[in-house]
Amino acid sequence: MKKIFRVLPLFLLIVVASCQKLDRELETDLTRAQIERTFTSLQNLLNGIYIDLREGFTEIGGTAMNASATDEAEHAIETSSVQNFNLGSWNAISNPGQVWDASFRSIRKVNIFLDVINPELVNLDNFKFDPATLSLRKQELNRWKFEARFLRAFTYFELIKRYGGVPIITTVLTEQDVVGISRNTLEACVKFISDECDSAAANLPVVHATGELGRATRGAALALKSRLLLYAASDLFNTTTWAGGYTNPALISLPAGNRAARWKAAADAAKAVIDLPGTGYALHNNYRTLFTSFNNTEIIFTRRNTASNNFEINNFPIGFDRGQSGTGPSQNLVDAYEVRVSATSAVPFDWSNPAHAANPYATTGATARDPRLANSIVTNTSNFSSIAGQTRAVQIWEGGRDGKPIPNATKTGYYLRKYVNESVNLVINTTAVHSWIYFRLAEVFLNYAEALNEYDPGNADIKIFVDRVRARPGVAMPGIPVGLQDEVRQRIRNERRIEFAFEDHRAWDVRRWMIAPATLGAPVRGVKIILTGATTFTYTPEIVETRVFLPQMYLYPISQIELSTAPGLVQNPIW
Repeated sequence: MKKIFRVLPLFLLIVVASCQKLDRELETDLTRAQIERTFTSLQNLLNGIYIDLREGFTEIGGTAMNASATDEAEHAIETSSVQNFNLGSWNAISNPGQVWDASFRSIRKVNIFLDVINPELVNLDNFKFDPATLSLRKQELNRWKFEARFLRAFTYFELIKRYGGVPIITTVLTEQDVVGISRNTLEACVKFISDECDSAAANLPVVHATGELGRATRGAALALKSRLLLYAASDLFNTTTWAGGYTNPALISLPAGNRAARWKAAADAAKAVIDLPGTGYALHNNYRTLFTSFNNTEIIFTRRNTASNNFEINNFPIGFDRGQSGTGPSQNLVDAYEVRVSATSAVPFDWSNPAHAANPYATTGATARDPRLANSIVTNTSNFSSIAGQTRAVQIWEGGRDGKPIPNATKTGYYLRKYVNESVNLVINTTAVHSWIYFRLAEVFLNYAEALNEYDPGNADIKIFVDRVRARPGVAMPGIPVGLQDEVRQRIRNERRIEFAFEDHRAWDVRRWMIAPATLGAPVRGVKIILTGATTFTYTPEIVETRVFLPQMYLYPISQIELSTAPGLVQNPIW
């Protein structure tokens, strides 16, 4: 067998007194020339890069969402590796969220693909009597290069939000090259990703045909740039005081400069997505089904997985057959959903308010909660369906079918609804297709509003675009009041918290805002539910778990294996 593309991990695994066999990511009977000339071979290489994109359904330890490593949730299973984050028992040797090696393997795949693809060499003789198809195939080959570059840029963003500056690699390295690799500055990484987004956006279509859904588009490239520049303008990448005198500040922070200009660049990048013609982007008309569909007007870029029921097994309430509880939304998060007093007024939920405390999950009336609560979280006595057309009220009170003291019942008094397909029948093992959304229009709106508020507070667009998210059909929350910059900042942050709950934004938002000690390090709360009558309950908030967040946790540590293999790498602060 001719194994012409031996794809190494970025840094080779070294074990004391043992030379390990190199990983082979791509093995083929074809020669390089055959791959260069074969349309389907190139297509398969690119599809393999798409498959590498991470998704957040079971990101930590194969069962837990990253939400359970934040103040959004507490995982029901004590033995899950996600608990190491919460207890502070992670480091350069053991990190449940380590993505360094997998990310650089994917980057290497991109570099191999870009090295072999040459549209002029591909044999398209099969289509020479079909001019329309021939033209389409040529367009695809030219487009694929920019899809691959977008995917590489996306992977690099996922790296820098965790590690800061990382090695920028655009060629296929040899083993000798790998040993001498070093980190690029954060500034260089941000510029590289931004430039790649610009190139991809200039060469990718605004939309794809139906059969091409899930592939990168111009909107996806611009949305990535929007998120990148928002992070680049935020506190974490412009501050080093947390780093304890770190001697390599350029790896973790941008140079001192005009913060207002960075915020303006972030706002402009978001507005470029909003103003992009021909996309058909619009907020979806149903917040609940937004997360159980693949093709709707709000989604800019998503990953569609093959049909399965693993996510449902991991997250169905414990009282349903095969349900394992999994992600238990926190009281910290539930309390962030506002009370809609009237069509024009909303107030924070307050346990000291007797009307709020008496009916904490009201969906109608003067104490009705933000509808996104019921659409994202299963609360006591709310209906949950495990078989299409059949429902029952979830019994989360102590002694109920879904409550304590049943082993692995939710610790917080809540179960997850967002992304869960309740029509799956686990008894007979039916499945459903799941789509993990990377970018959607609501994020772009809130990116724009946040960046505007930081450099141009009072700009009318701030309220307009936050209110659009709140006024989406099926949510219809009152608009935010006009206020001082910090008041609006807090409103926008809370809006992101509830709009993007369980979508893997919270862990990174609180880091870039540098409020992680007060959020990721705060005790996680739940609610104690006691049945007091046939249909009456008392609800008492309680601490479920104390958490640890230390300054070094603003960034991930680089694996000690990688540091030992490549001496040119430098560890992140304090680790």
